[in-house]
Amino acid sequence: MEQREKKLNSNPSALLPILIFLVLYLGMGLIFEYGIGINMAFYDIPIVVTFMVALLVACLQNKKLSFDEKLVLMGRGVGDKNIITMILIFLVAGVFVGVTGRNSAEAVAYFLLSIAPAWASVAVLFVAACFVSTAMGTSTGTITLITPIAVAVSQVSGFSLPLCVGTVMGGAMFGDNLSFISDTTIAACSTQGCEMRDKFRANVKIALPAAIATLAVILAVSFNSGVGQIEIPEINLLLLIPYVLVLVGGLLGVNVFVVLIIGIISGLAITVGTGLAAGTIATGADVLELLKAMRDGASGMFETILVTVLVSAMCALIRENGGFEALLAFIRRVFKGRVGGRLGVGLLVGAMDISTANNTVAIVMAGPIAKEISEEYGISPKESASLLDTFSCIFQGIIPYGAQMLIAVSASGISAFEIIPNLFYPYLLAVASIVYILVGAGKNAKG
Repeated sequence: MEQREKKLNSNPSALLPILIFLVLYLGMGLIFEYGIGINMAFYDIPIVVTFMVALLVACLQNKKLSFDEKLVLMGRGVGDKNIITMILIFLVAGVFVGVTGRNSAEAVAYFLLSIAPAWASVAVLFVAACFVSTAMGTSTGTITLITPIAVAVSQVSGFSLPLCVGTVMGGAMFGDNLSFISDTTIAACSTQGCEMRDKFRANVKIALPAAIATLAVILAVSFNSGVGQIEIPEINLLLLIPYVLVLVGGLLGVNVFVVLIIGIISGLAITVGTGLAAGTIATGADVLELLKAMRDGASGMFETILVTVLVSAMCALIRENGGFEALLAFIRRVFKGRVGGRLGVGLLVGAMDISTANNTVAIVMAGPIAKEISEEYGISPKESASLLDTFSCIFQGIIPYGAQMLIAVSASGISAFEIIPNLFYPYLLAVASIVYILVGAGKNAKG
């Protein structure tokens, strides 16, 4: 097949595969969860199968190309360096999370609670969730691990349970947005072609002010609350080391693969070492359990990887068929100038997130289109990646049918609508993002 260098024509019908996916996934999710009385959560809808249907629709379009030519286009999309890098980082990050596990995250939270006064417990929960999610790179994992601690803090201190749980959710989304090993960061940087440290520097200008404002709000609510004393279980501070190494390495700009390998090796050494000291890792069965944890961590990324492959193939066909040009034409009409282009990127990924209830999938879907928008409006790759990640986390942190909210509800026993008013961080992150777009964006477009 000849290499196509000509400018592609605008073709709105080429966007049909995306529409098919959204209708099927969102429609089935709403019907099964709310409409027909079946005990099936939104996240039980098979997203990989739904994307396969959308990809089939894309393959059936554009009769000018043979199926073999379409396979070549899909192969180029999947084989892009950024996509391969993304998949490899997903796998290594999964192994890291599997190695560090539950005990390390709990150690972080209880350590921070042990050095703070009781009245500041909710603020400490926020800081702990920020640290753990930034180190682990997963908001859902953080909420799973820290919410039971938040429940315990509420019970013994007298703080409102929705306040404690909403605070943990906010901290979890902070790290999901900023972490060097978060799947959203990996996806945003890979699709926009920027270094993670550059994206972090752009992103922190939005996330840090929002986090500081959130902390101030929490402290204002907590001060003079007359709460009771919190009992802290015994913790092993050695378990903090892998997280600290990953955070420091990321901040210093060390290659993400090197950072993760250091984290995995240190986590293995500490787990095995402390187990030997306690006499608990003495058999092959114990070592096998550790290997299984690594396997489970990597396998937990498989669906995300499959979605990445399918979306890359589908977007290659949509681009060839003129779908991206059609979307860009629409954005040119609706969004004007420096502010409009950046707002267009944010709302694009936000709409995808509302539809998919998965911020990583939203970024993978919106990423190629956002890249085109960025080139059209002179938005730097690091800024585009930052906007993609930030707006996806804003919407994901609020929607009541997202995985984060469902886990929090399950772990705490309260409803999503009790938690939503206490989600201070996502709301303040939205405010900080709008302020950034109106005031600070685009002044240094290069980089």
